[in-house]
Amino acid sequence: MDDKHRDNKIKIVDSNRNRVDFPRKDHREEYAAEVAPPMETSVRSVDEDDATGLSAGRTAGYVGLVMGIASLFMWSVILGPIATVVGYYAYSKGSKTTGAWSMGLGILATLSYFILIPFSR
Repeated sequence: MDDKHRDNKIKIVDSNRNRVDFPRKDHREEYAAEVAPPMETSVRSVDEDDATGLSAGRTAGYVGLVMGIASLFMWSVILGPIATVVGYYAYSKGSKTTGAWSMGLGILATLSYFILIPFSR
């Protein structure tokens, strides 16, 4: 054979190999899928439980916000801690902004009561 056709000729592999994963002439496998890390194919869908939890968190956030604002003007010792607890519940349910404001206003009202009460007597 001439040099031009010698490069196109397939080399025959000796069948007595020690490695079992070496691709043999009649059996070739692709190992990439076995080596690659598994892909996460979870699809998040909004079902009724998630929608109810988000709605409950939003409602609790607004209720806590109203209680927090009201606690600045009246019943600071009662409404302040209630606003804080309701705000924490709203924050844990996903309504982060209104929950944080409710907690902040409730804590502010309660602490301001204990700091300012000595000056009113």
